[in-house]
Amino acid sequence: MAQKKKTPFKILTAPEDLSEIKHKVRRFRLAKARRALVLLVLILLAVCGTYLLLDNQTYARARTAAEYPSDLTDMSSYARFADGIVRYNRDGVVLLNKKNEEQWIQPAQIQNPVIRVKDETFAVADNGGNNILVFTREGLKGEIQTNLPIEKIAVSEQGIVSAVLRNEDSPMIISYDATGNILVEQQVTVSALGYPLAMEMSDDGNILAVAYLYTEGAVMKSKVIYYNFGETGQERTDNIVLSEEYDGTVMADIFFMGDDRSVVVGDNRFVIYRGREIPEKEKEIELDQEIQSVFHSDRYIGFILLNQEKSGYELRLYNRLGQQVLSRDISGKYSNVKIDGNEIIMFEGSRCCIMTAFGIIKFEGDVNVEALEIFRAPGISRYYMMSVDGLRVIYLTK
Repeated sequence: MAQKKKTPFKILTAPEDLSEIKHKVRRFRLAKARRALVLLVLILLAVCGTYLLLDNQTYARARTAAEYPSDLTDMSSYARFADGIVRYNRDGVVLLNKKNEEQWIQPAQIQNPVIRVKDETFAVADNGGNNILVFTREGLKGEIQTNLPIEKIAVSEQGIVSAVLRNEDSPMIISYDATGNILVEQQVTVSALGYPLAMEMSDDGNILAVAYLYTEGAVMKSKVIYYNFGETGQERTDNIVLSEEYDGTVMADIFFMGDDRSVVVGDNRFVIYRGREIPEKEKEIELDQEIQSVFHSDRYIGFILLNQEKSGYELRLYNRLGQQVLSRDISGKYSNVKIDGNEIIMFEGSRCCIMTAFGIIKFEGDVNVEALEIFRAPGISRYYMMSVDGLRVIYLTK
């Protein structure tokens, strides 16, 4: 009987359902993506942790990383502007880059220069004189001649300038465009409003906030008035959209925080107003210690307060909602205090103190030269420092 021939072929089982195969592929790809995401998160956490550790360390020395000397021998003033530094003095205004190189020069005769800086525009006025210069990154945008002595100025991003002009018992508040054309002219009746002590303008130039001081009998009072020069204000008497009175306090400082908030600071309190067209009082905070200086950014409101029950000073920081976020004692007194990002920079002569918004003192000591301006530079714990000798890039070290 003949044997049955064996075949080399095998009978295969039926393939899996196609949808099951696709499901397994998806699970594989998802697992792979999860592993990559976890790795990426770990790397980011490590980088962020290292950065925060280095950026919040306490340092003992300030060393020079680069130096760009100046051949000037006179005393100039400096202000940070855009990507550079403004140098201004009696002979004019100069924009420097961050290597201390002159980008443009505007000669002028300014006996007592004062500056007001926005992000894209700044103005330099001759305090007590009659000249205001308006600048952008490219240089001079316009020049304003006043017919009365200048006491205070405020500037918007578009170059609109409001000025308080001295006129015996009836000061004037006049708003100009950058080329000197009068936009709004207001005669201040001191007996009715008081004398203007502080003034600031919103970035868009629509809102002008003014704090007046007056007396009623033996009581000293302040009046805060918001003027709206846009469509909303056209319907109001004298463009006034808000008027508030405060008894027993001197409101002596005003500033805007972003597009929708402004702050009025008195000698014993500060008030936050909110609103772009018609500001409304959002919060009023009384302070229990004497104010020595005020500083701010779009995120923070800061005060140096005199400690009354112990020696030294208190640095107190509030967020834009009026919530206190920091209180820290400091030993020295500094004439220059500013906030740059999340750091508070204080300096007086060659003494300097740098503190984070979390209360960590990064540096407190001598920078070996009299500082005229200090602000943050790219990198960890690096700063630009302007002095009479020129511009330096310094870094903090142990």
